[in-house]
Amino acid sequence: MKHSLRFKFTLLLMILLIFTIFLTWVLNRFFLDDYYLHSKMKTLGETYSEIQFIYNQNDNNEDLSEEATLKMDRLETKQNVQIYIVTKFFESSYPSYYDYSVREKEQINLIIKEYIFRNPGVPVDNLKLLTKTDLYYIFKTYDKQMDSFYIDLVGYLEDGKRVLMRTNFENMQDNVAVSNTFLAYIGILVTIVGTLIMLVITNRFTKPIKDLSNIAKKMSDLDFDVKYIVNSKDEIGELGNSINVLSERLETTISELKSANNELLSDIQQKTEIDEMRKDFLSNVSHELKTPLSLIQGYAEGLKENIHDDEESRNFYCEVIMDEANKMNKMVKKLLTLNQIEFGTNQVNIERFDIVALIQSVLNATDILFKQKEVSVYFNETQPIYVWSDEYLIEEVITNYISNALNHVSGNKIIEIKLIRHDNVIRVAVFNTGDNIPEEDLDKIWIKFYKVDKARTREYGGNGIGLSIVKAIMNSLNKECGVINRPIGVEFWFEVDTKTDI
Repeated sequence: MKHSLRFKFTLLLMILLIFTIFLTWVLNRFFLDDYYLHSKMKTLGETYSEIQFIYNQNDNNEDLSEEATLKMDRLETKQNVQIYIVTKFFESSYPSYYDYSVREKEQINLIIKEYIFRNPGVPVDNLKLLTKTDLYYIFKTYDKQMDSFYIDLVGYLEDGKRVLMRTNFENMQDNVAVSNTFLAYIGILVTIVGTLIMLVITNRFTKPIKDLSNIAKKMSDLDFDVKYIVNSKDEIGELGNSINVLSERLETTISELKSANNELLSDIQQKTEIDEMRKDFLSNVSHELKTPLSLIQGYAEGLKENIHDDEESRNFYCEVIMDEANKMNKMVKKLLTLNQIEFGTNQVNIERFDIVALIQSVLNATDILFKQKEVSVYFNETQPIYVWSDEYLIEEVITNYISNALNHVSGNKIIEIKLIRHDNVIRVAVFNTGDNIPEEDLDKIWIKFYKVDKARTREYGGNGIGLSIVKAIMNSLNKECGVINRPIGVEFWFEVDTKTDI
């Protein structure tokens, strides 16, 4: 991601790192020489003070003792300077002339005399005065014979001895150049390694942010199953807790809004149909109750008038009356359920549930009926599929579809339940082998009390209300349902949402 937070952090830190290294290099390049020169001048001054102390502690004013000579040697090595001390008669006090060749002695004398007998106030091309005190001068000089620059200190001791200290300035400049080159290489290496480290470190910070971003995207798609696992107590951890709480509250709120929205849509739609529904209801109920009431009345009168004296006939009359009364009781219960749905008196509760588990539960409850009729049932879904709807009402729809399939199955006696995914909708299809429904009756089977085959319906005790209940439920949920004739049977279907539209 070109403009990701990780990229910006890494780029910013890399720029800061490069700028710091470059600034260090510039300071080295333009100011280290002066700083090093100032440091060397300070070192020469401190060395001069130590020489004074050594000579003041020396018992022999002319010649240095072995202990004092050793101290001078150590001082010369430690400070990385050449030290020459001569008496007022130009005799070497340190080091001993025995330690040098004739050529070296002449060179030393020439240097010392040049400083002693010249006028410090007169400028010389190859000599530059850097600083002076009451006891010594410090010069920057160019030695033509050696083709090198030096820093020299020329001073006096209390007993009239002259001191000359020399350090090579060329070496210092070479060291600065080497240091700058080394710093440039180190800078490149540090920048590369630092960038890689920054990528790793920033990934640790940006990964939780990416996780939270993905959770937020899923929440925007109304998927509230994913939760952020909080492993820290910092600001990211607090944000993760807040996202989790927000997810739970949004799921609850959306469920409530969905329920309220369905109630509102149902109210608007159903209030315009209430009067017509009442008329149809009374008419259909009257028609459906006429036959069982007539049978009950006729057999009851027969019992009263003792048309048949034998006990077997009386038992038959009683069984007919009880059977018809039981059918009327079932019909009345279904009518009450249908009435509640159609008139909107039932409470629609939209929630998120597993449709696979619900179907399996209905199949388990009906298993004994499948075995009695020797029906083969196929339902291959095993993984959870979550939908948004009223779980109780959807269970009623599934129960009616399976009961209807069980009552009409024939031929190979197969019932199959399928879940068909399409965008944000799941279609639940219940298929049974058997006779097709006549084309002219396909739109009428949803009407209350309508029966395609009245004789068969009467045979299993049907009253034409089950599919009406299904249609009323799906209307109350504002979702579709239907029926399709297949080559070897009939398939009933309905749809539910996998995501809410709120």
